[in-house]
Amino acid sequence: MANTEIIDHTPPQLKTLNSLTQIMDNRFTIPGTNIKFGLDFLIGLVPYAGDIVSFLMSSGLVLVMVRHGASGMLVTKMLGNIFLDTTVGSIPIIGDIFDLSYKSNRRNYHLLEEHYEEGKHGGSIWPVLIGVLIAIIAMFVLLIWIIYKVIAVTWDLIF
Repeated sequence: MANTEIIDHTPPQLKTLNSLTQIMDNRFTIPGTNIKFGLDFLIGLVPYAGDIVSFLMSSGLVLVMVRHGASGMLVTKMLGNIFLDTTVGSIPIIGDIFDLSYKSNRRNYHLLEEHYEEGKHGGSIWPVLIGVLIAIIAMFVLLIWIIYKVIAVTWDLIF
């Protein structure tokens, strides 16, 4: 009788990240459809404040991924995913619809998973970590500025 047991070679830290990104992007399903969503979508429904919280949570996941061996190029791709998700996601209604399909946390997890499978984990982590922190802060400031501008324009239109 042949041994059909599947051996899972996924490192424990990736299993934890997989669970976290599933909760953020794919935890729930809209009844009667195949559309999945997670806490990222639900939090993003709160105008502007939700986008900031979602951005901070996604950024925190990237920091964890950096600690587990993400290279500089990989982190750049991950930050691009978060930037796109946060920027488009902050547009009322359109951003909420976009969030249902563009799952930056799952995309980033799959990038890290591919990175692990290729075995590229060399180099010091500190320059990447410092660069990531600077990029996150810059993106956060840009997000606050965009939200300020949207609120200012909306205020001017109303009054």
